[in-house]
Amino acid sequence: MNKTMFLGFAAIVWALSLSGVRAEQAMIDVKKTASCGCCIGWIKHLEGAGYKVRPENLPMSLLTQFKLKHGITSKLASCHTGRVAGYTIEGHVPVREIKRLLAEKPDAIGLSVPEMPTGSPGMEYGTQRDAYDVLLIKKDGTAEVFAHYTAKK
Repeated sequence: MNKTMFLGFAAIVWALSLSGVRAEQAMIDVKKTASCGCCIGWIKHLEGAGYKVRPENLPMSLLTQFKLKHGITSKLASCHTGRVAGYTIEGHVPVREIKRLLAEKPDAIGLSVPEMPTGSPGMEYGTQRDAYDVLLIKKDGTAEVFAHYTAKK
């Protein structure tokens, strides 16, 4: 094997090693307001799954601007907004769906759990859970169901 072949092989191995980075190693930037307790609960949910989280408290006006800049309309909004690997994660999205998004890499803006459904990550209330959908936000601004969570009493 000559030097050129060796360097080419090394470059391929290096590129493949980068593509194998686990989702849990991804940094998630989270924008939220300082007084939101459920945002802290969602951050703990992410950290418990091995994600690194960089939270930033913003005044509501700046948080709203951030949401709009990253494709979150009022219909899709919740209390906090995350960014990971170029995707927007709005609201109380379960880690399972974030992992799926990062694995499938759809051509989309990201995911949203609009509002704040009881029982979603960060909104736990005993064993109770409202039914809710995790929405895939498409580049044209429309959304479709990415995952459905059934109600629990």
